[in-house]
Amino acid sequence: MADQNQAYVDRDLSVLWHPCTQMKDHEQVPMIPIRHGHGVWLEDYAGRRYLDAISSWWVNLFGHSNPVINAALHEQLERLEHVILAGFTHEPAISLAERLLSLTPTGLARCFYADNGSSAIEVALKMSYHYWKNRGDTQKTRFITLTNSYHGETLGALALGDVAIYKQTYAPLLMDVISVPSPDCYYRDEGESWRDHTIKRFADMEAALTRHAGEICAVIIEPLVQCAGSMRMYDPIYLKLLRVACDRHHVHLIADEIAVGFGRTGTLFACEQADITPDMLCLSKGLTGGYLPLSAVLTREEIYQGFYDEYTTGKAFLHSHSYTGNALACTAALATLDIFEKQPVLERNRELAAYMGSAAARMAGHPHVAEIRQTGMILALEIVQDKRRRTAYPWQQRRGLRVYRHALENGMLLRPLGDVVYFMPPYVINSEEIDLMVDVAEQGIDLATMD
Repeated sequence: MADQNQAYVDRDLSVLWHPCTQMKDHEQVPMIPIRHGHGVWLEDYAGRRYLDAISSWWVNLFGHSNPVINAALHEQLERLEHVILAGFTHEPAISLAERLLSLTPTGLARCFYADNGSSAIEVALKMSYHYWKNRGDTQKTRFITLTNSYHGETLGALALGDVAIYKQTYAPLLMDVISVPSPDCYYRDEGESWRDHTIKRFADMEAALTRHAGEICAVIIEPLVQCAGSMRMYDPIYLKLLRVACDRHHVHLIADEIAVGFGRTGTLFACEQADITPDMLCLSKGLTGGYLPLSAVLTREEIYQGFYDEYTTGKAFLHSHSYTGNALACTAALATLDIFEKQPVLERNRELAAYMGSAAARMAGHPHVAEIRQTGMILALEIVQDKRRRTAYPWQQRRGLRVYRHALENGMLLRPLGDVVYFMPPYVINSEEIDLMVDVAEQGIDLATMD
């Protein structure tokens, strides 16, 4: 069986180019071919198992090969796999839009489908800009974003981000945006609460809006957690203050809940924790339970009506994807929502999050763990060279990669963000598996910081 593993690795490396990967690394770092998944576990061709502690890039909510989603897809396969959504429609697309609009914050009234998270961001950017243009506000052409943010890797989405490793190379291709300092609570003063630090940092956003509102289409934000930005977190008060400020300055608020939606932060949607409704809500990743690519941009009726006119006015939103509203993807999403509806998912998540926080708490005293931070089912450990000064290791040393390799050797899929080790497991994980996840991470951090 081990030879079977190697055979797949050899075939892969002869033809594939993997995402977010320096392919030369695979001369030393093993490629893992997976033949089966069940629950939180993945299994390779040699029968070796790996606990999926990061939900396969944050998409898997209810475990691999979930029987509820499987059954729904089998049934839908017999009826319709896909049909063009321009001039045609189908029941799964309609039902999913209805259910999303009923579950998301009050005031969202229309659903526009796309294929993935980055595509959803592109839709929201174009929709905001085009809305203002249709109104005659042609001076509104720019966007405000936060430092340390990440919104995807297509060019529009990439321009909004501020994580250098993704953005720096392509800077000459990107539109100019206004970046406002993040409320990231990692940088709060000693003894300062998350709430107080977050309120203090909002002054930067208020100043930017006051100065630039006339040229701004929208502010875009990742509610509560900047996931690809090292899982940095902040208090919900920022969202409440931002909603008020955007209204006052006549600027759209785009909430990118692609990574944090569907229960990750403790509520179904992160915006709920501030009791706000964005003008556009971008969803993907967990939307289909980790099964198929699909995204949705939910928006207000007022914005929809800004495009509703005779064709000859040129106001139509002519954005499209070939697989928009794919019937199978919508069916997977509906089955995922069924699980939320029929099972006490959020209540159980709160219990799991509390257990995960308690299990990881022992690492607070680790000499190279500067902070343990958590929002719901997302927990992060910040590895540093000097804890007192919070001095990071040189990035070239790739300490996080050492944790990753140790985890693989011990049956665990961890994929640190630089030197930040994080847990974002499927919601079907149990306490014993959480203990294993924390144990392996702690051992990996010990090994990664020995010299």
